[in-house]
Amino acid sequence: MEPLQKLMASMQINLILLVLSCIVLEVVLIILLVKSAKQNNILTKGGVPLTGGLAIAICFTIFCLVSSGFPERLNKEVIITLAVSFLMLVAGALDDLWELSVLKKLISQILAALIAVIFGIHTNIVYIGNFWNIIISLIWIVAITNAINHLDVLDGLAGGCAFISSASFLVLSIINGNFAPFILSLALVVSLSGFLVFNFPPAKIYMGNTGSHFLGFVLSLIAILISYAPLNRKIALLSPILILGFPILDTVFVIVVRLIKNTLPFKKSNDHLALRFLSLKYPKNKVLLFMLSWCLFFAISGLIVSKNSILISTLAIFLVGLFSLIYSLRIARVSVNA
Repeated sequence: MEPLQKLMASMQINLILLVLSCIVLEVVLIILLVKSAKQNNILTKGGVPLTGGLAIAICFTIFCLVSSGFPERLNKEVIITLAVSFLMLVAGALDDLWELSVLKKLISQILAALIAVIFGIHTNIVYIGNFWNIIISLIWIVAITNAINHLDVLDGLAGGCAFISSASFLVLSIINGNFAPFILSLALVVSLSGFLVFNFPPAKIYMGNTGSHFLGFVLSLIAILISYAPLNRKIALLSPILILGFPILDTVFVIVVRLIKNTLPFKKSNDHLALRFLSLKYPKNKVLLFMLSWCLFFAISGLIVSKNSILISTLAIFLVGLFSLIYSLRIARVSVNA
């Protein structure tokens, strides 16, 4: 019996207890971290602690180590993901403490991505050969890491989108019988469940760059580890791109708008999709709900593309693409201070 089927068949009670225990642990951790940050006046932004990412990472790591050990031995891909994502966690923490330059952040991301690829976490698209699989993997990991990081501009947005993407990858990993992505996706869903209770508006804690870098990096690796397409269904390779389509869209939107205005694409500004809606005086809760619904639309489209005919998959891609194009063009007309 495959590891995933063995886990789900024989360890259901243990897994449920582990899920509940990790959520409770994270809630306790967040309460302690909030109290500590405020008392010591460190790692705060506008009086709100930036320590949520640390709680997410601790809960995620504990869950992975315990649950991946349910079979006879710890899963290699899970352990590699944990080890390499720790580097991204440290880089994010340093960024929270001292605000690293764009170049330093990019170097840390490329280094972590290289280590992941060297240890075997890379795409295996049969049509393009090893060299281009490695190049695509490096670009993907760095791009998704930055996309989640840049999305963290509104209470609950980055965490909510990461939750939706993680849940989607969890569904795919169960359908395809992929053990490592199942453990990693479930660990993210559990970790984000406890965090989001405190992060939805008005946020009592932020994930900080520590959390957004960590989440983006782990999500990029999960997407690579899942099996998508048989040889006769190449369109299924678009599934992970769609599942993470909203963060990708937001990043592409910001870069294009800034290039049109002859401004640097990676500097901080308030021209993200969510912030443009806020500038129209929509309530924060309604903007968040719309953004998460948009993200869910992408994720559902990704799930449809992964398992349906080319006709249905093409229709799903067309609909989410048309919706995104219409709203992106509309919101692009909103005047903001870049």
